[in-house]
Amino acid sequence: MTDTTMTQESIPTWQQYLELCKPKVVLLIVFTAVVGMLLSTPGMVPLDIFIFGNLGIGLAAASGAAINHWVDQKIDAEMERTQGRPLPNGGMSSRSALFFALSLTVISMVILTTLVNPLTAILTFFCVIGYAVIYTMFLKRSTPHNIVLGGAAGAAPPILGWAAVTGEVHTESLLLFLIIFIWTPPHFWALAIRRRDDYAKVDVPMLPVTHGIPFTKLQVLLYSIMLLAVTLIPFAIQMSGLIYLAGAVALGIGFIYHAYKLYLCEGDEHAMKTFAYSIFYLTALFGFLLVDHYARIAIRIFM
Repeated sequence: MTDTTMTQESIPTWQQYLELCKPKVVLLIVFTAVVGMLLSTPGMVPLDIFIFGNLGIGLAAASGAAINHWVDQKIDAEMERTQGRPLPNGGMSSRSALFFALSLTVISMVILTTLVNPLTAILTFFCVIGYAVIYTMFLKRSTPHNIVLGGAAGAAPPILGWAAVTGEVHTESLLLFLIIFIWTPPHFWALAIRRRDDYAKVDVPMLPVTHGIPFTKLQVLLYSIMLLAVTLIPFAIQMSGLIYLAGAVALGIGFIYHAYKLYLCEGDEHAMKTFAYSIFYLTALFGFLLVDHYARIAIRIFM
């Protein structure tokens, strides 16, 4: 093999850089930020704020994901689910990944500070630190409550979107944060039940590893019940109306159904179905928030 061939093989592809960003996760983050933006005003969101706000938030989320890849590259190499990632499979050097991640962080901060507002930039930066440093470097490796305590960073995008438009943190945006915060543990624990052997192999104290599968299943069920209760609050405080209420109740019952089936089943056979439903659940719930929001605006206009 020539030196030229070796050099060409060592250059990461754009697909590997994209994988480093966890694009599916980033899309969900940006979607919830968009909902926060749209719910923050009865009128139109300024186009520049909409574009640059979501671009900055998305790049910051991608930077946190890339730092997560960089920090976890050793344990990723031992876990079956993550062995094919760019760093464990040798497709990208550790230095390239870190430089890419930090570059995304800087670019996102410049965009948010100069083209949106400083509050959004500050809050977004704290989210990156919360996920990439506090959760990934410390909580993930030290406590089975890691996903509960570390879930705050992933629950913040609606606050970021709201702050991008209004320049403030509103009570209603904190309620959106609370919904995602309560949703995160049962969402992730369903996956962790399926991947418990991987986590045990690399000494990551996820709840199924430290407390067993039956206990984790019970927690998923209890959190799903708590989630239904929390999602009724927007209707109770007149933030949303009947359209949202119907959707929240139906989706919440669906989540409880899957959590109960997971609780009753042997082993982990319903874990991935519960995990998949949890992603659909959050997307649909925030979709109902938007539909309800604009339906109420239309009624006020035409009544």
